[in-house]
Formats: sequence, C-alpha cells, structure tokens
Amino acid sequence: MTDTLRNPILAGFNPDPSICRVGEDYYIATSTFEWYPGVQIHHSQDLVNWRLASRPLARAAQLDMRGNPDSCGIWAPCLSYADGQFWLIYTDMKRYEGNFKDGHNYLVTAPAIEGPWSDPVYLNSSGFDPSLFHDDDGRKWLVNLKWDYRQQEGGDRFGGILLQEYDVERRRLVGPIRNIFAGTEMKLTEGPHLYRRDGWYHLLVAEGGTGYDHAVTMARSREIAGPYEVHPDNPVLTTRQDPDNPLQRAGHADLVDTPEGETYMVHLCSRPLPGTRRSPLGRETAIQKVEWGEDGWLRLAQGGNTPALEVAVPGAENGALQQAPAEEERYTFAPGLLPGDFQWLRTPEPERLFSLDARPGYLRLFGRESVGSWFEQALVARRQDSWHCSAETELEFEPEDIQQLAGLIAYYNRFKFHYLAVSLNDEGDKVLSVMSCHDEWPSGRLDIAEAGVTLEPDLPVRLGLDIRERELQFRFAQGSAGWQPIGPVLDAGLLSDEGSGRAHGYFTGNFLGMAAHDISGRAAPADFAAFRYRRNAC
Repeated sequence: MTDTLRNPILAGFNPDPSICRVGEDYYIATSTFEWYPGVQIHHSQDLVNWRLASRPLARAAQLDMRGNPDSCGIWAPCLSYADGQFWLIYTDMKRYEGNFKDGHNYLVTAPAIEGPWSDPVYLNSSGFDPSLFHDDDGRKWLVNLKWDYRQQEGGDRFGGILLQEYDVERRRLVGPIRNIFAGTEMKLTEGPHLYRRDGWYHLLVAEGGTGYDHAVTMARSREIAGPYEVHPDNPVLTTRQDPDNPLQRAGHADLVDTPEGETYMVHLCSRPLPGTRRSPLGRETAIQKVEWGEDGWLRLAQGGNTPALEVAVPGAENGALQQAPAEEERYTFAPGLLPGDFQWLRTPEPERLFSLDARPGYLRLFGRESVGSWFEQALVARRQDSWHCSAETELEFEPEDIQQLAGLIAYYNRFKFHYLAVSLNDEGDKVLSVMSCHDEWPSGRLDIAEAGVTLEPDLPVRLGLDIRERELQFRFAQGSAGWQPIGPVLDAGLLSDEGSGRAHGYFTGNFLGMAAHDISGRAAPADFAAFRYRRNAC
C-alpha cells in the first residue's frame, strides 16, 4: 500500500540534499552557507515527515566562517554511513566571486547523528561539492569537481570530476588524482555522487548551474576511474524546458534505497513566486520515485524527466501520512539553548552575540557590527518557509545614540534586507524606522523609508511583519494601543536568490528574526521577550 506526498519535503532554504539510510531511518543533510551552526540534518522513518535532528558543525575547531562573504561557508555536504559510523564531508567556501575560488574540504565522523562529531580531517581544496563513496571492497573514494580559474572561450571553469582514494588509517587522501568525467554539453558539472549496482559504477552529477537550466546527469562505467558513458536519455531530471512546473531549478540530487529495494531521488528545487522568477524561500528539497530499467539505467517512475509535485511513497503502510506544518510557531526563550529553528551568522562564538541566561525568559542580543557584516553580527533568525506568513516579537531596548539599533528583520544578505529598527533621532527621542537595502549589487544603498515615529521611553514595543507573496508590510504597537502599519509596502520578492542584478545570483533564502547592531562598539543590549511565526492562508 502506498500514499502520496506533496513536494517539497523540506520547505524553505534547504538546498543540495544528500541522503542516506541506516536501517529504518533516513537522514538528509543540506547546505547552510554562512548560517551557523553548519549543515542541517533532518531525520525521517517514512520519507514523508521530517524533523531537524542535528546541526553537527557547532564549534570553532570544525567551522569558523567569520569573514566569509555572502553565500560562502558550507556548500553541498555529503552524508553517508559505513563501518558503524556516520561520515560527513563538507566544503567551507572562503571566496565566491571572480575567477578564483578558495574552498576547503573536510571530513568529520560520529557514532550517532546527534554526535559527538569529531574534529575535522582536512582533505583538499581543489574544488567544491566533495562526496565520499564506500566501495564494496572496503576502499573509500573522494569525488569532487575540479575548479579551473582560467577563462575559456566557449567553456566554463568547472573542470571535470576528480577521483582520489581516502586512506582511513592515515586520515588523508592517497594515490593518483584522476579526472574521471568532463561532463556534457550542459556544462557546469558539479555535485558528484558515486553508486555501485549490478557491476556498474553509476556517477550522478548536477549540471547547467543552479539556476533555471539546472539538471541531473547520470553516467556509468565498469571501472571506477572510467571511462563513463552518459545516460541515453540524459538529463535524468530537469525543468529547463518546463517553465510551468511549480518545482523549478530541479537538480543537484542523491539516491537512496528503501529496505524493500525501491529507489528514491532527493533533489534541489525552488518555487518562484507566481508570475516571477524570484524565490524568497530559497532552494528547497524535493523527492522523486525512480526505477532501474531493464537496460540498467535509472529513470523517473512517472516517466519523462520533469519532477512531480506529488509522489508515491510507502508511508501509508506504517500509517505515516504527510503532516502539514503547524499554522503557528510560538517561541519562548528559556535559559539554555536557542529553539532549534533559529540560527545566527558565521561565528563559532555565539556568546558574544546573544545570551539566554543574562535575563531569564528573554533573548538578549548584544549589539555588534553593522547589518550585513561578514564578521560579527548579532542577528538570530529562522527560515521563511511560506509565501504567506507573519512574524512578531516584543522588544525592550533603550538606545543611547543613533549608532545603536535593534528590531525585527527580514534578511537575505547584506545587500537585501528590510529592517524595522528602534534607534534614536538627533533630538534624543526613541524612534522607529523602516530601513531597506534593495539596490543592485555592488552599491547596496540603504533607504530609510520612514523615520520619526516616536516611541514611549522605557516601554516595550511590539514589532510585526506580514508577507503576502511579493508584499511585505511592517507594523508596530506599544502599550495598550493596537497594531499600526508603518512604512510603505515593500517588495518581499527582492529577498531572494534572483532578486538582484548580479549575473550569478546567490544561494540562500530569506530569514525572519531579531537583530541588534551597535556600530559605536559599546555592545548595547536588546531584550526580546518572545517570537511568533505564523503561516497564513493564501
């Protein structure tokens, strides 16, 4: 008996999925880029319902992203299980723009998905999207793309897929480095994974770039080092010629077998706002049922090569019907750890950004560098995962000058944010302002859409926002007064991968949360009593 699920299975910013199964348990690791802790791992026992189980890169020895530019940091992790432990491979990308890229590849291991996760083993820096393959004979192989910094006429800088053996005892790569696959005419060959089935080595890669020409390519060989022949019906998965499919940018995939021997493919996708090519939810994770044909090649179970919005799964056998997310999430701030949905930016020293113990029942942010800083920014936020949603918080904050501000923020990166901020004006009055940065890179002009709404001193202020597809409206309330809108209706679609004039786009998604900035260096504290996130009806 089977049931159907509706894609995506991981809504909101959850790109580059890597999946593995251990017994009855499935795990998906996704990229987190500049958001800390690094890597999200979700767990399921039915391929239908998923919960966040771990963010394994959580200390300085494993990951320090201070100074990493926007959309750098953790790229395309690979999660596998062998020899009684989990293996996690990841890239820490230090440079994105220009001909050169500086991406360093590491390995950590753990006996359980919750940890403890080891200190990292350095692997190489030759290119990103590393993946570890455990062969049947016990040998282990690393594959990653080779980055070619040279500008090539009619070509690209994706220089093929490299293969090298990993020696477990010596904790390093050994032996020759082989370039085993140059890719197809779609170019931009990345995201490699290896599998072994029926005497064949199957190589799965992403091609076409992570935009609207994205695709999944497969090739196979009798020998691990090749040569590899390309799938006769390639690409295996894409929406490059299906602009009406609600799951656009389909690509960057991985495979998993169920205990019953069925095969599923998880893959990256995005859902643009209707009538646009803007995806504020970022790149998400979807799943497709696939089948191995009599010719030994893999194809989508529904035929063709475009992803399905609804997919058959064996979940009903266990009574595991897909559960809709809660309409509302209410977060309180008890001493200890942040609620699991929240992350911060770049630093492995969160105690310098926030405290849950300084004032029990409140999240205290310590104002640090300016909004958009690549080093130390006090911003704690959760993913936007619905086109129609609201967020609210209550703030106690007494700034001493114009360089100190705190409030509610919708944040994509340093050039794309909308910020409802409490600060002071030149007369020393506490005021509420709407600040937006929505100019094309690289100018990043800050617009202060409305300033001078005076607040009562020494009195908490409630801050809210409502998003309806492309429209974002801030609101506020203080004391016994009801909610009042503030500022113009803003373009929420700009807070997206595609909402910029940059040719290459960005890679993350919109976050909603709390922020405090103090460019005077005095670390002015701001106390947030709670946070509410609501998914609204269309």
